[in-house]
Amino acid sequence: MKLARPDIFHPRIVLAGCPHDVAGDGDDAGLVDALRHRGLHARWLSWDDPDVRSADLVILRATHDYAGRLDEFVAWTTRVANVLNPPAVVAWNADRRYLGDLAERGVPTVPGEIFAPGEEVRLPGTGDVFASPTVGTGTRRCAASAAVEYAAELHMAGQSVLIQQATAAPETVLVFLGGEPSHAFVGQHGTLVQAEPDFEIWDIAAAALAAAAAQVGVSANELLYARAHLSGSRLAELQLVDPSLDWLRLDADTRDLAQRTFALAVESALERLGLGPLSQPGSHRRP
Repeated sequence: MKLARPDIFHPRIVLAGCPHDVAGDGDDAGLVDALRHRGLHARWLSWDDPDVRSADLVILRATHDYAGRLDEFVAWTTRVANVLNPPAVVAWNADRRYLGDLAERGVPTVPGEIFAPGEEVRLPGTGDVFASPTVGTGTRRCAASAAVEYAAELHMAGQSVLIQQATAAPETVLVFLGGEPSHAFVGQHGTLVQAEPDFEIWDIAAAALAAAAAQVGVSANELLYARAHLSGSRLAELQLVDPSLDWLRLDADTRDLAQRTFALAVESALERLGLGPLSQPGSHRRP
């Protein structure tokens, strides 16, 4: 790509996918253009592509295989120049045991119990439960029999499983960009629908985000993105590694605005890291 102003430093930005989804799963369509409109040039690469090492900034967007390569993935985040979200956040948030840390910091969380492979899964009473692998994505709300089957699948794959009691309370998913509220959804009939939750719900999610940032020693605005899943007024999950931002579930105007906000948050991160486009050419490149 020929840059219009070769005299201006243009940070090399990579949106990180994985070998099976090098350019993501389609939900992030529009991000490259949104960044370009801010004068930022990004390309997709698999996170384990050797060319990623030459990037000035790597944004985790579709690293779907990290659960099966966790040690390798966490170590890799410390070897690239700059990663969003930061490596300390990734290492802490990759395992759902982080919920215990948040509970200790006063965040109201959905109670749960972790069962390692070989352990008998005990369900918390009757009704639906949330069943999740402790590492990676894949949370399901399901009835007791389906939860036991899913847990068996995860155990066969060598994964521990988190079981949480689901309630009849509304489920809400809230997305933050640059530490600020962006967009939200409510669960309806097994799918997510764009919504505008009450301020109180946003406040609970924001408190969880602030607690997470404090836990790993960063400020909330250093988190490029966050996805909070609430059951009623309790946090069920806080995704900070490479959460789906569900752009395609948004109406066109909201999506355009949110993606512009994403690009502005990236721009702010570059300035914070000393990688702003107006930096002197080469002044921040690695030797």
